[in-house]
Formats: sequence, structure tokens, C-alpha cells
Amino acid sequence: MSFNDFLQTYKDTHTHPMNKLTHSIGIPMIVFSIFLFLYVALFNNWLYVEWAVGLFILGWVLQFIGHAFEGKPPAFFKNPIHLLVGPVWWVLKILGIKKDQ
Repeated sequence: MSFNDFLQTYKDTHTHPMNKLTHSIGIPMIVFSIFLFLYVALFNNWLYVEWAVGLFILGWVLQFIGHAFEGKPPAFFKNPIHLLVGPVWWVLKILGIKKDQ
């Protein structure tokens, strides 16, 4: 399966406007929380661990709320590689790059 196939599957399972909105907010929250966890781990700065946990949980809650509107389960339930496709989709969206597969 090519990466374009993964993007197409992602596109097909994210058509509802509310799902797109929740993913547009939730994905950056999750990615930022992961970088925040790394910062905490590298610099032993526990001040930010609560923020990292909160952003991570809220980001995932938004993902599942979006899929409730979509009426389809997250694609990563079938293939965990889709956990990487979401952030790529978000970056392409921010950069204004439209992938028409």
C-alpha cells in the first residue's frame, strides 16, 4: 500500500465537517503534547507534565468526538500506520497542499 493510498483512506474516513474540525484541533494538540513529553523527559522539567497529559487526552477526546459525527471508526483501528497519516494530513492542510489521489 502506497502512502497515497493511506492518504486516500484517511480522506474517505474524514468527510464530515465536524470530524475535520475536531481533527484540525486535536491532531496538533496530540503532536505538541508528544514534544512536550520529550521536553519534560530530556530536561527533567516536571512543571509541564500536566500540560502534556492534558493536551494529549483532550486531543484524543476530540478525535473520537469527530468520529462519532463521522459514524466511522478511526482508520488506525485497522492499521496503526494511520497514526502517522493524520499529522501528515494536518501539515499538508496547513501548507495548502491538496493531495488528489
